[in-house]
Amino acid sequence: MVSRVRYGLEQARARLPLLVSEAVSGTSSIITRHGKPCAAIVPLDTLEQLALLKRRAQGITALRGTGHGLWGRDSAAAVRALRGEWDSE
Repeated sequence: MVSRVRYGLEQARARLPLLVSEAVSGTSSIITRHGKPCAAIVPLDTLEQLALLKRRAQGITALRGTGHGLWGRDSAAAVRALRGEWDSE
């Protein structure tokens, strides 16, 4: 489980070396401004994992729309026709 600690902006500024040490040991720190999360200090391996997941997701979403028009206006009819071909064999 990932542990997270919240700090206000001024508190985080005063404790930056501590936050970096915590990140090295695996603890993420959420920095808030006026009580709302605005930034995070995370372990480097967490950041690298997120970057890898983003690249993988972009690879899949790059295919979005490439099959447009593949099934025609009535996809159900196209599937029925294909099934009919299989049944006739």
